[in-house]
Amino acid sequence: MKLFLVSVAVAGYATGALAQSGSTTPAMTCAQARGIVASRGAAVLRTGPATYDRYVRDGSFCALQETARPAWVRTADVAQCPIGGVCRSIEIDNGR
Repeated sequence: MKLFLVSVAVAGYATGALAQSGSTTPAMTCAQARGIVASRGAAVLRTGPATYDRYVRDGSFCALQETARPAWVRTADVAQCPIGGVCRSIEIDNGR
């Protein structure tokens, strides 16, 4: 039974990621792209034929030891649309 539940959870996660990957930023307006990220909190969006990233509304959608860094994408109406952020590892300052 546990294996079945894990399989269903993994399949559901994969299906959600594939559904989001259909959103291509160059085909939508800046407002549409920003709206997707704002409403979902986090979304995987394609930025080109073979490029994509996970964009977040804020740092609360990042893992521990990550922070949200500002991100811009090309959309149909804006060359650099401020879509939200991308999660990146927090760099520890070693005093250098």
